[in-house]
Amino acid sequence: MFKDYSKFCSIVVFCIFGILINTASAIDLDEATRTVVVDASGNTTVLTPEQVKRGKRLFNATCGACHLGGITKTNPNVGLDPEGLSLATPRRDNIAGLVDFMKNPTTYDGLDSIAEIHPSIKSADIYPRMRSITDEDLYAIAGHIMLQPKIVTEKWGGGKIYY
Repeated sequence: MFKDYSKFCSIVVFCIFGILINTASAIDLDEATRTVVVDASGNTTVLTPEQVKRGKRLFNATCGACHLGGITKTNPNVGLDPEGLSLATPRRDNIAGLVDFMKNPTTYDGLDSIAEIHPSIKSADIYPRMRSITDEDLYAIAGHIMLQPKIVTEKWGGGKIYY
């Protein structure tokens, strides 16, 4: 009798745990969270759930090795946090600025090209992962970068204290 009762309790606990885990891991982002700045003029757009998923997947596959958590492993002084992006020249705190950077990367002050050392569309012959990236993909990656500070707050680009 006790053996049957313990099996029943185990199954119930397992089912309840499974239900709670599935609902907790399914993140539904509302429109306000998915609204990001598109250009330097301050125009905004709402990313679709598909763009959010695609941007995360592409970022992790192409950028995540060097920019885990929004930091820059090769130069920890320059991160992908909103403040760091806004202080760059030209500003990179919008989708258009990030897409432009991913096509033709420049130094933080904007004076010199760094296409030889930073993966980009311009240097796709050196960085094979960039060969198949489309403008739509770049938009989704930039959307992911703009969205992360709203989701993980200060951890995005926070550096060694978090990652």
